[in-house]
Amino acid sequence: MIDIIPESKKEILAIRQLITEAFEQAKVAELVDTIRKSENFIPELSLVAVEKEEVLGHIIFSQIIIKTPNQTIPALALAPLAVKPSHQHQGIGSRLVQVGLSKCRELDHAIVIVVGDPRYYQRFGFQTAGNFGLQSSLSLPDEVFMALELQPAALKNITGTVLYPAYFQNL
Repeated sequence: MIDIIPESKKEILAIRQLITEAFEQAKVAELVDTIRKSENFIPELSLVAVEKEEVLGHIIFSQIIIKTPNQTIPALALAPLAVKPSHQHQGIGSRLVQVGLSKCRELDHAIVIVVGDPRYYQRFGFQTAGNFGLQSSLSLPDEVFMALELQPAALKNITGTVLYPAYFQNL
């Protein structure tokens, strides 16, 4: 039985190793370490998939902003999502996304932004962010830059730039 729970200090090393294996590089694990140390970190939104005390997956949502000509709108970045390579394609990532999005709603967040495979994230309701009038501060192909309204019409009449913190530039 796999449980999805908030990360604790005892899982940090296992999370780092898992992300490094999943992405075949340490940079993404370093990004998570940096997010944890930033003011954008939300402890309740850093979740692990655990089975018999083994960390099989991790997802983190952190604070970012959308800058419009008239205002700054809070949003969340879903980045990264990682599953242990030996346990991929078993639904663990999907469960992490589903539980994570539910937790985001419980905490009254309205908007989630993700950079990833559209075929994967569209099943959770993500759409190309350009459809909402959003662009990214990162240089990205349009199809991988996606947004999800957690609250109805959260992005209605919003045009602006999703501003990622500088530490996302290193990926």
